[in-house]
Amino acid sequence: MTAMSAAGLYVGLNLLILLVLGVMVMVRRNKAQVGIGDGGDATLIRASRAHGNGAEWTPAALIGLVAAAALGAPVIAIHVLGAMLTIGRILHGFGLSRSSGRSIGRVLGALLTLIVYIVLGAGLAVHALV
Repeated sequence: MTAMSAAGLYVGLNLLILLVLGVMVMVRRNKAQVGIGDGGDATLIRASRAHGNGAEWTPAALIGLVAAAALGAPVIAIHVLGAMLTIGRILHGFGLSRSSGRSIGRVLGALLTLIVYIVLGAGLAVHALV
């Protein structure tokens, strides 16, 4: 497997995660009979935020992953960072959709995502300068 095909794997998996989170919003919106907004429905609010958070944090990490692959990052680095991102996004999405308070899923998911951001951001910046 090449670095770019590994990056493609994680792009695909994370797109599916966003799809699941989006469908959870649609299903809850239908159940609560809310056409726009959240109607004050706590479950819909959590589902919307889980999807929104994924939509806010996932794309930049995926761009970084593809850029790293395109610049010749080792396949193992793409797999490690891609797996961390994917696991982090699953944990965070699940944790946030189940509880509006602090949860282990939210904390670990956010931590994994932040680590990926730090490693990709620093690695890409250093690569560009060296």
